[in-house]
Amino acid sequence: MNVNPSPAPYRADPKITSLGDKIGDPVRPANFPQTILRFRNDRWAATVGLDKLSDAEWIEHFGRFQPLPENLPQPLALRYHGHQFRVYNPEIGDGRGFLFAQLRDHLGRLLDLGTKGSGTTPYSRQGDGRLTLKGAVREILATEMLEALGVETSKTFSVIETGEELHRNDEPSPTRSAVLVRLNHSHIRIGTFQRIAYEDDAKRMHALVDYVLRNLYDVEPDDNPAAQLMRLAVPRIADQAAAFMVAGFVHGVLNSDNINVTGESFDYGPWRFNPTWNPAFTAAYFDQNGLYAFGRQPEAMHWNLAQLAISLRLICDSPPLVEALEGYPAAFQSALVRRFLWRLGVASRGEESDRALVEASERAMIEASIPIADFFHFHRFGQVLEELYSGERYAAFAALLSEYAAPGNAQYWQAHKPCSMLIDEVEAIWSAIAERDDWTLLYTKIDAIRLFGEVLRSV
Repeated sequence: MNVNPSPAPYRADPKITSLGDKIGDPVRPANFPQTILRFRNDRWAATVGLDKLSDAEWIEHFGRFQPLPENLPQPLALRYHGHQFRVYNPEIGDGRGFLFAQLRDHLGRLLDLGTKGSGTTPYSRQGDGRLTLKGAVREILATEMLEALGVETSKTFSVIETGEELHRNDEPSPTRSAVLVRLNHSHIRIGTFQRIAYEDDAKRMHALVDYVLRNLYDVEPDDNPAAQLMRLAVPRIADQAAAFMVAGFVHGVLNSDNINVTGESFDYGPWRFNPTWNPAFTAAYFDQNGLYAFGRQPEAMHWNLAQLAISLRLICDSPPLVEALEGYPAAFQSALVRRFLWRLGVASRGEESDRALVEASERAMIEASIPIADFFHFHRFGQVLEELYSGERYAAFAALLSEYAAPGNAQYWQAHKPCSMLIDEVEAIWSAIAERDDWTLLYTKIDAIRLFGEVLRSV
């Protein structure tokens, strides 16, 4: 589901410059009064050859943003547009972040180091360009948990507390500030294509499509590159939607400017893990109509892919784009079943049986109000716990699951409680930091999540 990090040498490769000066605007980072290192992700730093940096060197690069060797000489605030809650907005772009560097990982993939909370840009729109420390802690927790659950996600690479007091409407203020660096498989969004289509610049659209195919999908463009990109993006983004569902995750703001064209999740704001399989559960208090509710996330991804297709019409006829887009429902269902079985730890018994099991699982979780983390933990390797749950739909699920009994090492699942990341736990971790500057709960939780992920990946 997700690659294991492995050591590699540092290899700078700022390919973004091939797209010219209209892809982003050179900006300067904020000059923070303090730079207190709170989190460095050496697991992933090793994959891009940066794990040997001393803490002082780390702070110089990821708190003061001194350029990395042979990399971008100055950060770029990337340009894009996007639909925000289905309303098109041509006034957005990187408003509190920038692309800092590009480099190759242990697999040869081109990755980005991007920021959040690094200061104002031309797209800040009256904002201060800052990130709260709580927001940074929440992003660490989201990315670590999603990675463990096999979701293709950005990695929180660094968090440095910056010594400023911030005022926000949605949390007690003044509150502490931080700058975050994430490691991403590109920051090219559907909104990037939308901006170029809005500007009616066919030459730049051709260049962007070529860049994405060659550098992010690692393929040679064929005789219809736009349709080729659409055929590649649809299953990736369908898989992203399926991964969210099986993880029980609600992103909260699935606007087209938050959808990475490679199907990698990133930029976590009002996220939540759904306590139970409740399709109406929302993460953002401002999502009053439930547009991005848990059960509507697959629809939201499909809708955003349609906006990509509309943008690509600038350089491609509609029929092949529509044909690719029509493959989304089947791609989503296939990914959902595959990921569901993976998290249960059972092998496929064929398409019809597998789909029946997934449908029965959803009905059982809803009828018995089984917490999602508990459901997958206690039923790992086909275990049935009729003494804990009852009901007609649970019995139907148990009967189907019993046919999937699979050999596996049950030691972890018997010795540990379900690994979850519900809002009460997030708030407890933050309270310890906010009230006592106690980071123990955070670091202990990261260790537990990483162990959970290792066990999931080992089978």
